[in-house]
Amino acid sequence: MSRSAIKLHTPAGRKALDKMINEAERKAQELAATQPGRPGAAKGAASTGKSTGAGEIRIVGGQWRRTRLTVAQKPGLRPTPDRVRETLFNWLGQDLTNWKCLDAFAGTGALGFEAASRGATSVIMNEQDPALVQQLQRLQQKLDAKMVRVQRGDGLSCLKTAAGQDLILLDPPFESVDLFEPSVKAAMAALNDGGFIYLEAPEAWSEERLLEMGLELYRYLKAGAVHAHLLKKQ
Repeated sequence: MSRSAIKLHTPAGRKALDKMINEAERKAQELAATQPGRPGAAKGAASTGKSTGAGEIRIVGGQWRRTRLTVAQKPGLRPTPDRVRETLFNWLGQDLTNWKCLDAFAGTGALGFEAASRGATSVIMNEQDPALVQQLQRLQQKLDAKMVRVQRGDGLSCLKTAAGQDLILLDPPFESVDLFEPSVKAAMAALNDGGFIYLEAPEAWSEERLLEMGLELYRYLKAGAVHAHLLKKQ
């Protein structure tokens, strides 16, 4: 896995990365403060099962930086905000050249397309909703993202059959609380040594709980009601 953007083995590199992370976290928290109803609104509308019109996601960095993509606004969807994605990829060092990535609950594809934009060799986007699968396929074609493979299926089943991944992106529906721990355990088994899991959850996961699974809490950020964890396989 490449770490060419920042030389983490030097004191200056670690200091620069910490400064970047702190600034990105501050911006993410400021943005979350302006959107207090985001997670709750999605859960409240989930029983209708109806689309609520068109929205937009923006790719933050990499070859498609600032590209805006039109996406459906459906109940239960929580596209990861720009600033949280920016923080995540600052944590990862920006350059994902030669990485293999899996977005198990892809939704709008905000996380998976961000990884592809930053050089990932392979990005599997898995989504169960057929309308969202079609949308992901249209966005893939628009970007000519040949490294991206869109597939339809259950997220947990996808994780259980995956292997050899460097980064696994986990953003299950917040109301599916029983899905989180099995997904993290399955993702852990699908990682290469030293690989990462990005987990968005409605609550913070303790270091002790994660260590029992063989995972290190590498970075953590709370943005509004979203708890963002970057976990590293020990």
